[in-house]
Amino acid sequence: MRRNPSTSRLARRDVAPAQRRTALIALMLLTFVTGVVDAVGYLALDRVFVGNMTGNIVILGMAVAGGDDLPVLGPAIALAAFTAAAFAAGLFLRRRRKEWGGAVTGLLAAGAIVLAGLGVTFLIPGAVGSEPVVLTASTLTAAAMGAQAAVARSLAVTDMTTVVVTSTLTSLASESFVDDGLRGIWNRRVAAILVLFLGALVGTVLLPLTPGVPLLLAALLTLAVVVLGHLRLFTPARREAVVA
Repeated sequence: MRRNPSTSRLARRDVAPAQRRTALIALMLLTFVTGVVDAVGYLALDRVFVGNMTGNIVILGMAVAGGDDLPVLGPAIALAAFTAAAFAAGLFLRRRRKEWGGAVTGLLAAGAIVLAGLGVTFLIPGAVGSEPVVLTASTLTAAAMGAQAAVARSLAVTDMTTVVVTSTLTSLASESFVDDGLRGIWNRRVAAILVLFLGALVGTVLLPLTPGVPLLLAALLTLAVVVLGHLRLFTPARREAVVA
């Protein structure tokens, strides 16, 4: 039985606002995760930003100039891992932009598994003091964040990149405040900045327990996003209609 095209379009319009809200919530949770893991990376993994790569580039520039005994290896490898993972994720996502397909679920689930594995590893006494473990952890976490950032770009929710706050802050100040005045104080741009801040705050508060605790929290939240997105946003792959 052939469906009425106008009815199908109406149904899509009805569910679109709910789907947009769900996608926004999902990416806000992933932004919170970025704040958590960046707190862990900088404070426990030898001053490495695992989510915000701008920080690593600045650290590398200062380190090459001999500033303040800054690390070189960790930030450099994290930068490479983030880029490589984002590239690989982009290959999986390129055919279905702006949709939650199986690749999105798989990539985020893989990231959750990586974070959970690292969290469990850091529950082992002595793991935090092991340089190879710390370097491996920062590399794998950066890779997970690179894939996450690629997913966020693919889903294309306005102002929600999960990793970049500078451009969001610029848009907030130069557009929202200029165009809307006080009414522009509260919007998703402010929410993105606050959520990243709160993630870093929570990650820092939990860090004294052991780096494993905030990493496990990040894994749990990422898994929650996987479940939420797959149940509420998943779009089956479209197949070409066969003409008899």
